[in-house]
Amino acid sequence: MLPIAVDALGGDKAPAEILEGAKQAAALGIPVLLVGPADLGTRFDIGNLPLHIATEFIDMHEDPASSVRTKKDSTLVQSAELVRDAKASAMISAGNTGATMASALLRMGRIKGVKRPAIATPIPVPGSTHTVLLDAGANAEVEAEWLTQFAIMGSVYSRVRFGIEKPRVGLLSIGEEPGKGDTLRKEAFVLLSECSEINFIGNVEGRDITTDAVDVVVTDGFTGNVALKTLEGAMRSIVKALFGAIGAPQYKEHADAIMPALLDVYSIFDPDSTGGAILLGVDGVCIISHGSSSARAMLNGIKVAQEMVESNMVGLIAEALQPK
Repeated sequence: MLPIAVDALGGDKAPAEILEGAKQAAALGIPVLLVGPADLGTRFDIGNLPLHIATEFIDMHEDPASSVRTKKDSTLVQSAELVRDAKASAMISAGNTGATMASALLRMGRIKGVKRPAIATPIPVPGSTHTVLLDAGANAEVEAEWLTQFAIMGSVYSRVRFGIEKPRVGLLSIGEEPGKGDTLRKEAFVLLSECSEINFIGNVEGRDITTDAVDVVVTDGFTGNVALKTLEGAMRSIVKALFGAIGAPQYKEHADAIMPALLDVYSIFDPDSTGGAILLGVDGVCIISHGSSSARAMLNGIKVAQEMVESNMVGLIAEALQPK
């Protein structure tokens, strides 16, 4: 397999944590190609990892579209071009999400027939497989037809990554009944119902995302991102409150007894364990890791990239989108 291009400068903990995760991946036999400045190896320990030199960097706060156009030698743009030019099999970055998407879209291009790419984020479900939520932020405004494509792409991803033969697809709305929702949701419901490529189960609500009632949840990027951030914030608050409560001195004996079980549950929801989100619809594998990614998160993200390349996910999506 061609190496996976790793943006060495992307993320709040870059480059140290990114490099450590990349080295751990390489130790497992996954080919990795760092993308960063020429002096990266003199300032940090990169081991024996190869380095593709990129002289520029796109900051978290820079405008995605303009920065990708003007900083053509940035780590993000160069990573995407390596995939486009068949010098890398995939790219991964924990940097500017918008710029990562723009780089992949403008340099790799879209799979034939794709209207808009979408960010697919795996949501942990205790005791079950992850729920795939898309779009999680790529397209604030969408058309009903796009949501149908999101459903097809999300189904392929769910099948490839989580082994679900016929993923159940739900349309995120304000009620389960077919007539619920705004005009977009009503139009999308009809199109999804008529789509033979998916296993559409109807409308689902926000509370269903973290249950085993649905495998793929489709929505627009604005709603999806709000839902995702709400889930993340609620989970942090619950974990903080729980550990604060059992941390009281009078509960120490009981806390010590149940702590292993609580840590197991916590690990399920730890974003570092999911390997990041994936941009579906571009002609290549692009993993988007969260900004505070640790070495563990980067390692898991590289593993996901390898898995998606070896399973030919991009080719399967292209095949699923072809007119029948």
